[in-house]
Amino acid sequence: MTAHSQLAPSRPGPPPITAPDSPAGPAQARSSRRGHARRPLAALGLLLILLALAVVCSIAFGARVVGIDEILSGLAGRGESLGALAVAERVPRTATAVVAGAALGTSGALMQAVTRNPIADPGILGINTGASLAIVVAIAFAHISSLWEYLWVAMAGAGATAVFVYAIGSLGPGGATPVKLALAGVATSAALSCLISAILLPRAEGLTDFRFWQVGSLGRGTWAALATVAPLLLLAAALAAVVARPLNSLALGEEMAVGLGVKVGRTRLLAAAAGVIACATTTALVGPISFVGLMVPHTVRMLVGPDNRWLLPLSALGGAALLTFADVVGRVIARPSEVSVGVVTAFVGAPVLIAIARSAKVREL
Repeated sequence: MTAHSQLAPSRPGPPPITAPDSPAGPAQARSSRRGHARRPLAALGLLLILLALAVVCSIAFGARVVGIDEILSGLAGRGESLGALAVAERVPRTATAVVAGAALGTSGALMQAVTRNPIADPGILGINTGASLAIVVAIAFAHISSLWEYLWVAMAGAGATAVFVYAIGSLGPGGATPVKLALAGVATSAALSCLISAILLPRAEGLTDFRFWQVGSLGRGTWAALATVAPLLLLAAALAAVVARPLNSLALGEEMAVGLGVKVGRTRLLAAAAGVIACATTTALVGPISFVGLMVPHTVRMLVGPDNRWLLPLSALGGAALLTFADVVGRVIARPSEVSVGVVTAFVGAPVLIAIARSAKVREL
């Protein structure tokens, strides 16, 4: 070492990292966390209010105009007038709308997270149509008639269609891109719809009930039917709760998720199983209803962000409110008849799908 180097002043280095002198840092972090939690809580309160309003409207309004006394008598189960009997029939129908809407909203959010596809929906991916084809084949050739048989047949059809669409959408370079999955789902749905028509046409009189079921209707909702599907829907809800946090890691990319300790294959399998079970069970119960699983997760995501721990339960609430409101609209606009809820959701959902495709340009989530 030379004398010059010993006398030369040393260059100033970067300032050392020290603990903050004031609690401003932790306070800002706590304030930021409270700010992030405030929006989901506000969305939760808003959706609960909308759901409560939808339930009240579903019980109060319908094909028959009823008064306050008849509503109270119908809810108490002690009325003998036609209005009170009509209100008593609306209660299980309303419960069916809430349960089916919650299942469809959750199913759509799960499928969008698994495929990282912003336009993933049980209807667009053809899963509803696969369940419908399985049921019509079983009705026509195996003469099934109970809801329990519908459930297992719909489950098999929905699962097989989901695997088929994903396999077709994964072919070629780039793997399963959003556009390829959507095209595979639309093409599969069109082909399966043709098969359903081919089976229905020669048996038009024998499958009249299926034609009404095919457009999606809540009119057959009963407490016994809800009790039958409850175990499967609870299983789907439990699986969704288990995969909510791993799906957040998977949204960062597969390599990042593996680095964070997430078992990617198991997470995708459980999430897809939860989505298919929820969709197939709802389809067996009320028929194929499209666009609820598309519209609701997108709206909730705009309110609370992409965190699946909030997105999944709030999509369930939003789906329940939307389907219940849609059923009320279908019963009111065509008095004394009614429009099937599947037709109402299609009228609302088609413009929303076009808006999403134009604004998001079908980017991956």
